[in-house]
Amino acid sequence: MSVAAPTLRVRLSRDDLLMRAGVALLAVVLLLIVGLPLWSLLAKGFEDRDGKFVGLANYISYFSTPALFNSALNSFQVAAVCTLIVVPIAFLYAYALTRAVLPLRWLFQGVALIPIFAPSLLPGLALIYLFGTQGFFKSWLGGGQIYGFEGIVIAQVFYCLPHAMMILVTALATADARLYEAADVLGASKVRVFFTVTLPGAKYGVISASLVVFTLVMTDFGIAKVIGGNFNVLATDVYKQVIGQQNFSMGAVVGMVLLAPAALAFAVDRFVQRKQVALLTARAVPLVPRPKAGRDLFYTLFCTLVAAGILTILGMAVWGSFIQYWPYNLTLTWANYKFESFDANGWDSYTNSLAMAVGAAVVGTTLTFTGAWLTEKTKGFYLLRDLVRLLAFLPMAVPGLVLGLGYIFFFNALNNPLNFLYATMAILVINTVAHFYTVGHLTATTALKQIDPEFEAVSASLKVPIWRTFGRVTVPICLPSILDVAVYMFVNAMTTVSSVIFLYAPDTKLASVAAVNIEEAGTTAAATALCVVIVVTSAGVKALHLLADRFLLGRVQAWRRR
Repeated sequence: MSVAAPTLRVRLSRDDLLMRAGVALLAVVLLLIVGLPLWSLLAKGFEDRDGKFVGLANYISYFSTPALFNSALNSFQVAAVCTLIVVPIAFLYAYALTRAVLPLRWLFQGVALIPIFAPSLLPGLALIYLFGTQGFFKSWLGGGQIYGFEGIVIAQVFYCLPHAMMILVTALATADARLYEAADVLGASKVRVFFTVTLPGAKYGVISASLVVFTLVMTDFGIAKVIGGNFNVLATDVYKQVIGQQNFSMGAVVGMVLLAPAALAFAVDRFVQRKQVALLTARAVPLVPRPKAGRDLFYTLFCTLVAAGILTILGMAVWGSFIQYWPYNLTLTWANYKFESFDANGWDSYTNSLAMAVGAAVVGTTLTFTGAWLTEKTKGFYLLRDLVRLLAFLPMAVPGLVLGLGYIFFFNALNNPLNFLYATMAILVINTVAHFYTVGHLTATTALKQIDPEFEAVSASLKVPIWRTFGRVTVPICLPSILDVAVYMFVNAMTTVSSVIFLYAPDTKLASVAAVNIEEAGTTAAATALCVVIVVTSAGVKALHLLADRFLLGRVQAWRRR
């Protein structure tokens, strides 16, 4: 008779129990701020206005209504055209920054990043001044108008360019000089080298940039709202169904339709990234561009042209914000910055945005970094850690309008004990953190993976509590990345429109939302002025970040040498 061997159980230490409890708490938090709101949105699509279950009736109604279905086709059309325009321009611009010797390279790179600091409605407002009914260059349109498809495309090119450029700069920066030397020795033409070496090496960056641009255009609300005219898209349809008609069930349906292409693009991007392999091996020689007159002149002129277009749109917005009465009285005035004359909240909407952005930066950075640390450093507990990773990646695939709509259905439910948060500053902070959670999580995870595991091993051998190691070792080493996440949260909180358009109360209205409302009232100059204030604030914070980054980098390097 054989005796079964006793099962060996490893007793968990206090640190292990603490880490697992932290992961469980993080999973609950992410379910509350991401998972359950999206579930509420999905469920609402199967109910009528009275909350009764109607199955697929709302979806059948949507797809059988030509006007609503055409909005989906319009969104796809605009997104596809913008992607075909933005990605080649961004590729050439990124190629110039990484493979050519440009004078004032830092300036060209800085100018290209300016649109990130602006709410999406700013380029739409600037285009109204340039090509609108009373625009300076309206005659250039040959009798046409800027409102509609053309205006949305031009504004989206301005808005999406830096997002694609940053991805492509990263992709093109990783190149092995030996491949180009071999091509030169073999006498390959420049065209052939481009298609056999450069493009294959950057193909994953091109695919990612294309998917990012497509998703941004599909889900953006501000540009289509300002300059879309009668050209309806999915994002504006959601707004009209919820705000205009109070038809929350149909708004949920449109939101799910809007979620589909964004989720598909995200899934494709994740699949592509799994296929990607390292381009720089240990033996690789980094490619350092050498001066070449003809090439450098061409790319300098190209970057100058693109930068001039960006500065023209931004400059037009700044100038328009100071005009007394466009286009009849071009006298400069500060009157448009007296926001109390155009909106009941006045400058309070700006201070609300500052408060919300600071809150999102503090709460978001704390949650994303601590959450990434718990996910990466916890031993075992695989099922819950995988759930946390899924919930951490989910916001990347969810448009802001969709998440905001989900927050209405979840947090405003009478049977939800958290409904006291609705219409408060707290709900705006929570929504913003949830909306931009993924990038913060990825940034923190990347920084944590660069830390040698020996730190934790030595601390454990010395019986040092893991939370003390976290505070004294992990946080100081990762401080530059923590600051990156904080600035990312702050800037996006200042500029976001779509994710908060449904959630504000009269006393918590944000500057970006106030700009939309002021523009709706026909006061374009004041709306533009408010956008300019947001740009200046965001750019100022980013400038301080760059200065702090240099200081912290030196401190971290000195700390590591000790």
